[in-house]
Parts: sequence; C-alpha cells; structure tokens
Amino acid sequence: MIRAIALCLALAPAAATIAHAQTDVVRGEFRSGWQTASGTHMAALHLQLAPNWKTYWRAPGDAGIPPHFDWTGSENVGSVRFHWPAPDVFRTNGMKTVGYHDQLVLPIEVTPRDPRKPVRLMASIDLGVCKDICVPATLLLGTALPAPGRNDNTINAALKARPATGTEAGLTRISCTLEPIRDGMRITARMELPAQGRDEVVIFESGISDVWVSESQVRRDGRKLTAVADMVPPSGRPFALNRSEVVLTVIGGNGRAVEVKGCPAD
Repeated sequence: MIRAIALCLALAPAAATIAHAQTDVVRGEFRSGWQTASGTHMAALHLQLAPNWKTYWRAPGDAGIPPHFDWTGSENVGSVRFHWPAPDVFRTNGMKTVGYHDQLVLPIEVTPRDPRKPVRLMASIDLGVCKDICVPATLLLGTALPAPGRNDNTINAALKARPATGTEAGLTRISCTLEPIRDGMRITARMELPAQGRDEVVIFESGISDVWVSESQVRRDGRKLTAVADMVPPSGRPFALNRSEVVLTVIGGNGRAVEVKGCPAD
C-alpha cells in the first residue's frame, strides 16, 4: 500500500506540466460504434501506445494507476458500462501490475438518458503509462454516437476478449472466508476451477472504491484454487464487506482470464 501511495505522490506534482505532452507515448480516440438491440450504444475508447509502453487495468496492482473518467460535458448520457478485455500481468522490480501493452480497445456501453435524442460523449481521461518510468497523461476526447451507427470489428474483437464467466470456464464451486485483521479484513477464496495457465494470478476487488487490496497469495492443488488477500479501508479497522459485490479475476496469461462476481460463505 505504501509503495502505491508513494508512486502516486511522485507522479502528482508533474501532472500539471506534462499531462498534455504524452502524445509521443499514448494517443486516444473514441470509436463511435453502433446502437444495440436493447437501445444502448456500444462505443469504445481506443488507446495506441508507443512500443514497450503499457497502461493499466481497472484494478492495476500494488504500483499501478487505474484510469479515471470524467464525463462532464457529455450530452444525453444516462450511464456507462465498461466491458474490460482480459488484461496481462507485468512483473517489474519484484512487483506485479495488471494492464495492457501496445493498445487498448475498451468497449463502453452507453445508456442514453432519452433514447429519442442524440448522444455525445465528452471525457477527460486520466491514466498512467509506463515503460522504464511511469508518467501521468490526460486525454480530452469527444465524439457523437450516431444512430444506428455501424458494426465495428475492432470493438467486436475487444468484446470477445473479455474474461470468461465462471460457468464458461468450468467453475463448479466457490466460497469465501472472511477474517478480521488489525487494520481490515482478510479474504480467502476457494474455487474448484480448471487451471487457466502455469502462473495464475488472482485479483480481488472489494466493490468499495477506497479499500486497498493486497496482492493475493495463490495456491493450486489439481482443480482446487485457493487465493488469500488483505483488504484495508481508510479507517484501518475491520469493516463490513458485501459478498455479492466482491469480484475475483483469475488471470492465466495468453489472453486467458475468468471473472467471478460474488463470493458466498462456505
């Protein structure tokens, strides 16, 4: 946790002076996409990264910086839902971070406030990009979402690259044990799940935005996968955790990942 805070503090003073000077390492645009049968609109953020540079997933690991979206200025946007492609795990200086290299196509499903009116996306996107060092970048992007729009193979490929559901991956059982610790909660997940790769990584998300989650300790025995992590809130005390909001992602490499929502008691 200290390392993550230190990194963010180290980046913060430079943000105002270099945030608009990162076009040599990251460029972005919105892909306008198409209107879905349910009345939502499937668009996407498309980031192009310079060779050997990477950016981060929504749960980036101990030393990563998650992207932040400010939709101020958008027109007729009721809600947005991200469809994250399966990320990769990077190991640098003894730390694991989670994200994407070369490019990221992040599908964004937009629900209009009024389906009869046009939709326009405007966003200020803060993100971290890293190679030998990490720097913050801010992208200011906008686009109209035409109706009905048109099918986009690039967005479709990103949608197909999402993590599998538990059912799709052959998950037959999952349970979680919660244990109060001095400064928060310890969660132990036990899954019966086929192996997803040689070096599996399990990422826990608490469903609470300001709760820090440690790197998990993972053990596999045949079909049985066990992962343990600590969750620490700003109060530094044990807290109530809504099991239905917990998300576990098992990352196996080579584009293989499984996302499981909810973790019931034994």
